[in-house]
Amino acid sequence: MSHAPTGDGLEFVQRNGRWADLERLRSGNPMYDATIEEVRGRRIRVGDHWLADFASCNYLGFDLEPEIMAAIEPEVRRWGTHPSWSRLLGNPALYPQIEERLTALLDAPDTLVLPTITHIHMSVLPILAGKGYVFLDSQAHKTIYDGSMYAKGLGATVQRFRANDHEHLAELLRAAPAGVSKIVAMDGINSMTGNAPDVAAFAKVAREHGALLYIDDAHGFGMIGERAANETSPYGIKGNAIVKYCGETYDNIVLVGGFSKSYSSLLAFLALPTWLKNHLKVSAPPYLYSGPAPTASLATVLAGFDVNDKRGDAIRADLYRKSMKVLNHVRGLGVYTPNTGDTPVIELPLAEGEDIDAVGKLLWDRGIYVTLAAYPLVPRDQVGFRAQVTAANTDDELDELNAVITELAEAGKLRRC
Repeated sequence: MSHAPTGDGLEFVQRNGRWADLERLRSGNPMYDATIEEVRGRRIRVGDHWLADFASCNYLGFDLEPEIMAAIEPEVRRWGTHPSWSRLLGNPALYPQIEERLTALLDAPDTLVLPTITHIHMSVLPILAGKGYVFLDSQAHKTIYDGSMYAKGLGATVQRFRANDHEHLAELLRAAPAGVSKIVAMDGINSMTGNAPDVAAFAKVAREHGALLYIDDAHGFGMIGERAANETSPYGIKGNAIVKYCGETYDNIVLVGGFSKSYSSLLAFLALPTWLKNHLKVSAPPYLYSGPAPTASLATVLAGFDVNDKRGDAIRADLYRKSMKVLNHVRGLGVYTPNTGDTPVIELPLAEGEDIDAVGKLLWDRGIYVTLAAYPLVPRDQVGFRAQVTAANTDDELDELNAVITELAEAGKLRRC
């Protein structure tokens, strides 16, 4: 008997009950699957309802920078809307320009840009692992998990280590067979908690056991960077990602990052040795087969580098101030957030038994747009919402967010410390 979905799909949804909560939100909560019809700064319009947007990950506000927008038309006129060769066949000169500037910014041996981070995890992780071992952080992003599972299907062994526990990782590495490839896969700035791992400790363990540390810093690139005496905020300078932020070198480290957050552009990258870059050019499917990023994204990446050079540290200082305005308010209320630092990723789990659908509708009614974190996107005990502060959010919008957080806290909807 076939189990393919038919009719309205009710039977299929019921059989796959793990997704029932998310399906309920998708079909009945205005915060899910919304059609956004207009944008004015960080105000968005859905139908006739205006909301302050705290679901965007455009941390530096580059999506709204006139200088960056203006860079698109000249390059589209030069290259067309989309250079439809795979990268193996042909690279518009924008690609090597981006890689040269990115390599210098990251202070990395070399870089390779590909369309998305998901493409990278699903293709590069299996290549690096081969028939060896992937040691996967238990809280790694779903796309890292999926890439690891694909590597497993191709013959790799996957073992999970406790989040932020480099001693547990060392135990697993010691027990692994000698002479096999070993990849340690984890996040940089965590996409839900906003916290950074102890990269120096993990790098030390990986090097001691001949493993390659593979870090996805999708949310950290552009936001955090190397520390310096002249830094304008605790985020460091340059926005050159977590490896430099933690004072590390790229020895035995491959850094994965993307431009779709801070740089507001569809493109991703690896920081890696040149020999590995050249190998991936003949082995990684996104380089061989995938359609490339559109010209507009390549143009905005290059223009983003210019803005970052001129004003990036001032923008990051303002982002830090705005992030702390919300974090200090949350902490002052005695509301729990797993964000123990100062990044603009602010997760607020609900109190036990509270309904994410009802909370989402209240936020909507108050004109606040956030990321609802429902099961199974997160474990049941972490259901809540995530607010992301950007440099483009105004202080009035931050005040509106803080007011709603106060309302939810006083109603007992949010978890307490």
